[in-house]
Amino acid sequence: MLTMPHTLTFECEYVNGQTLALMPCIDGIRLADLVAEFERANDFNDPAGGYGGIVPAYFDLGPLPDYFYGWRETFEGDQPGEIYALFCDCGEAGCWPLMAHVRIEGERVLWDCFRQPHRPNRDYSGFGPFTFDQTEYLLAIEKIAPFGITD
Repeated sequence: MLTMPHTLTFECEYVNGQTLALMPCIDGIRLADLVAEFERANDFNDPAGGYGGIVPAYFDLGPLPDYFYGWRETFEGDQPGEIYALFCDCGEAGCWPLMAHVRIEGERVLWDCFRQPHRPNRDYSGFGPFTFDQTEYLLAIEKIAPFGITD
């Protein structure tokens, strides 16, 4: 059964009131809120939440289109296509991130296999997957591309 694709957008937030953070939103809901709700519902209270947006100024993600297509080399672990879907709310990538796998399947982009690397026993198999129309996904990524590293 084919489901309707989700919509990806980004909100611009600021860490410490000055450094740009890009918060992924799925169907208009902040990804940090979605995962915090999932964690609380599954009694992941050590801590639940604590996530913030992606902060390109703090971590070399390279060109954001390449990053959000999962084309960069891995940052944690050895799974190709794995990205930091969220950084910690302090702005650091490795402090308290949410990891996800990005896959292209035909005309769709899929985010799945979410994990919290600092709590490997947590089971995120019930979170997502989130499927996006590839054309709409690219348009969302192109809007934020100027905030990433371009060379």
